[in-house]
Amino acid sequence: MSCLSTSSATAAATPLPAASPAPLPARLVLMLATAAGLAVASLYYSQPMLGIMAPDLHTSGTAVGAIPTLTQLGYALGILLLAPLGDRFDRRRIILAKSAALAAALLLAGLAPGIGMLLAASLAVGLSATMAQDIVPAAATLAPDSQRGKVVGTVMTGLLLGILLSRVVSGFVAAHFGWRAMLIAAAGSIAAMALVAQRSLPRFAPTAVMPYRALLGSLLTLWRRHGDLRRAALAQALLSVGFSAFWSTLAVMLHGAPFHLGSEAAGAFGLAGAAGALGAPIAGRIADRRGPQAVTLLGAALSFAAMLLAPWLSPQAQLGLLVAAAVGFDLGVQVTLVAHQTIVYGIDPGARSRLNAVLFVCMFAGMAAGAALGSLALAHAGWTGVAALATATSLAALAVRMLPSEHRERRSAGQDGGQQQAGQDLVNEDCRQEVVSKASSGR
Repeated sequence: MSCLSTSSATAAATPLPAASPAPLPARLVLMLATAAGLAVASLYYSQPMLGIMAPDLHTSGTAVGAIPTLTQLGYALGILLLAPLGDRFDRRRIILAKSAALAAALLLAGLAPGIGMLLAASLAVGLSATMAQDIVPAAATLAPDSQRGKVVGTVMTGLLLGILLSRVVSGFVAAHFGWRAMLIAAAGSIAAMALVAQRSLPRFAPTAVMPYRALLGSLLTLWRRHGDLRRAALAQALLSVGFSAFWSTLAVMLHGAPFHLGSEAAGAFGLAGAAGALGAPIAGRIADRRGPQAVTLLGAALSFAAMLLAPWLSPQAQLGLLVAAAVGFDLGVQVTLVAHQTIVYGIDPGARSRLNAVLFVCMFAGMAAGAALGSLALAHAGWTGVAALATATSLAALAVRMLPSEHRERRSAGQDGGQQQAGQDLVNEDCRQEVVSKASSGR
């Protein structure tokens, strides 16, 4: 019997367990991390392949340049319009439905006869790739409170590695087998992961019953009600400005004097940034033991300290110093993101999908602003201007994190929905026990 069908009886008859809940099986956490990474990687596969796609489709570079733009636009719209549905419906069904849609969109892109169909498929890829933003709240819901930071950090590591390694993989596959082969292979990987998820994921009890329009309207209500949400979203948006400015201008800077390095070198810096992603589970463990507030201060300060070195890079400075700055900045941003997610998911467990949507919409708005501001800074003040921009936004994020936390709001929200949350906690515990039972039986 599923946890969805037994949750009502369990909530009515079973007291809260005194013992610590069983941890999630490692293979389930690995599956969630892999699924999140493969989903978000779909957004970035096309970027290294644009140069060979244009002549193959007999179109201009400007036309194919719209592919990543539409993909990112679709992702932003999907976070805003689709991610909140995770509170209204069973997240398992949403993840499986988006998996099917993403696999179909990637397959359509790989078989597209012309640029028009490819652009439409790219928008669909972005919309359906938001399954990654359903997986992270699902992991937070399944994880016991004492291990939530660790589990979320592990899943975020998979997501971040998907972003950082997707360009490397797609560039290699496209060079040897063609860009269509890459997209078709990506569709196959998503389809295979959907089959695994269908067998591994439990059902999730909905935590909201409001209509869709009210569900979207509640995003603004959550923003107004919870000061911790506003601080987390604002600080992450500020860090994202510097993060995007740094990475969107790095390749141009490396191409010019005194380095004169090509796109391969910029890709190698992406591999260096993967070291930052490895800090995500560490940040989660620290958040579990010492609290997420301490981690956000550490992450923002590390981001600031790493970028503070950049303005003093002379033309003869060693690339190793720039690599160290890139790793430090990446680590600071990712550590802070995991800590912010831990804070946000603890505000109102019944609204995790909507809270996650607010956080990531602000984050992607910061990234979009950072790309534009970074290009302006590079054009008018060179790399020093980009470093100064990133340093200023990191320092601003640190200042936001230094503001006092609004614990009274959280207590008030907890009192308002305390009785409902007690039942929901039992439902979540039922789900965890179902997962552990599945793992033990070898299903």
